[in-house]
Amino acid sequence: MADGTTTPAAAPSGAAAGDLAIRTEGLTKQFRSGQVAVDGIDLRVPRGAVYGFLGPNGSGKTTTIRMLLGLVRPTSGYAVVLGARMPESGADVLPRVGALVEGPAFHPYLTGRANLARLDAVDATADPRSSRKRGDEALERVGLSAAATKPYRQYSLGMKQRLGLAAALLRPRELLVLDEPTNGLDPQGTREVRHLVRELADRGTTVLVSSHLLAEIEQVCSHVGIMGQGRLLLQGDRGELTARGAARILVQTSAEHVGVVAELLTGLGLTGLEVSGTTVAALLGDTPPEKVSATVVHAGIDLLGLEVRRPNLEQIFVELTGEGFDVAR
Repeated sequence: MADGTTTPAAAPSGAAAGDLAIRTEGLTKQFRSGQVAVDGIDLRVPRGAVYGFLGPNGSGKTTTIRMLLGLVRPTSGYAVVLGARMPESGADVLPRVGALVEGPAFHPYLTGRANLARLDAVDATADPRSSRKRGDEALERVGLSAAATKPYRQYSLGMKQRLGLAAALLRPRELLVLDEPTNGLDPQGTREVRHLVRELADRGTTVLVSSHLLAEIEQVCSHVGIMGQGRLLLQGDRGELTARGAARILVQTSAEHVGVVAELLTGLGLTGLEVSGTTVAALLGDTPPEKVSATVVHAGIDLLGLEVRRPNLEQIFVELTGEGFDVAR
């Protein structure tokens, strides 16, 4: 369990408790087998954020989500969701939360529309007179209108996942929790989910999206938390996290000037030089990119291109752990 080791997972600066849709303190889950699935994590999910909850399969993401929703009790620590402790306040909190966890479960012989109607009927806060309208709107939002009368057992994996999203969208929610929402979806379906998440966030919904596919979530999230072996390794504003990574500058020049450009970059104190064809790359460090371009131009060297590349989230994860996202715990 948590051993007091300092990690980079500090709470976002300036985030007061009232500004957070989700807050956990030392949240831990140890199973009877002795396995520690979640190890003392302090999540900070700002209201209105799209929070990418990222990590390899088996890193503790789903167990954390189940504790947030009151489906599993923590061994120690606690979670506050929409301002209330969970699971004690589940009856008040959960009607304000839409969730898709570990894949949807529906009645196989009922149609997609009928399955949504059954879910809607058990919501005490829902007006039964508008149930059909809510169901049809949810089906339309996830692209299942044409399959509304088709039995669930005939749905493909991607269609089942879409129906699970529709169930989470039956009512307006303050918080939407999606566990691997693109599982089983084709590229078009994945793009539609990204668009839907952005749309919900624009309307003020806080969205927590759990995934092991960094490249997909990186395109839509405003904040990230990266899990590894049950611990929260990194957390914060996505732009700030990637900006503080080791940036590289790539200078493209003519073939006869490659050696001179390499010398100029070395003279500026840049390290990690690499030459590939007519491109010279180096770690930028604290040197402003405009200083690099000015130095090259003032030396009378052909400057055919200049690019600054910052690491993406997966590269940051690899730097932290030495592992890629295809590993499982």
